[in-house]
Amino acid sequence: MFKDFVQLTKPSLSIMVVFSSVISYLLVPEVLIDWWRIVLLFAGGMLVTGSANTINMVVEKDTDALMKRTAKRPIASGRITPEQGWGFAILTGAIGVFILGYYFNWTAAIIAAFSLFLYAFVYTPLKKVNSIAVLVGAIPGALPCLIGWVAGFVPGQQIDWLGGAVMFGIQFLWQFPHFWAIAWVAHKDYSEAGFKLLPSDKGPTKFTALQTLVYSLLLVPITFAPFFTGISSATGLIGILALVLIGAANLFMIMRCVMLYNRMDVKSARNVMFGSYMYLPVVLLALLLAKG
Repeated sequence: MFKDFVQLTKPSLSIMVVFSSVISYLLVPEVLIDWWRIVLLFAGGMLVTGSANTINMVVEKDTDALMKRTAKRPIASGRITPEQGWGFAILTGAIGVFILGYYFNWTAAIIAAFSLFLYAFVYTPLKKVNSIAVLVGAIPGALPCLIGWVAGFVPGQQIDWLGGAVMFGIQFLWQFPHFWAIAWVAHKDYSEAGFKLLPSDKGPTKFTALQTLVYSLLLVPITFAPFFTGISSATGLIGILALVLIGAANLFMIMRCVMLYNRMDVKSARNVMFGSYMYLPVVLLALLLAKG
């Protein structure tokens, strides 16, 4: 039973999301750094993200049961009831928001609560209505970066919203090639379950591949923006190394999207998907390496 409740939170996805939040926190100039605060931020983020993912599984239990890749999820398979899922989601969400508000600041907590609501109650049902759901879902998907950034400012301290917007922008734009590649690979399952997630209603098309390429190109200026806003510094050997790493990561991502456009096959889409998993940590860690 315990393992099933852990699965409700989608731990691998949640860890990746919270990783972005923690890195954004560490990038705040003169941030108070101690391991206890990092653990608290990680725990709060995991609880809020886990709550949103649990609600997603409750709402989509019937469609999850139709798809091979999700049929064994705890609620879809009947191992956990929807009522138990709701109770778990409310408890974890409330505790997570409280941790962020009490130990950091209530602005971060409010953003986290808004992110949870937007993901669970707007994005999730919208997936069956229109592909604009991907745009809507990219907002709560990127808010963890803003949450981590805002959490780095003590109560009463003026928040640098420009820096937060830059970190939000990186993860926001990254999600489009990442998610469309996933939707391409799982298109058959998604379409049979009634999800509308690709930008073309005709399924995987040249237009979809072009969109992944466009957003991978848009990532180039936003990933270098931290060097112009003072988040990171391009001076010295470490700064140059960070620039090279980010440049190489962008080139890597663009080339994978170009291959998808040229080949139009599932293998290339899968390469974009796995490439995006490598891309984001490299960029974020390079920014932290060259912190201003």
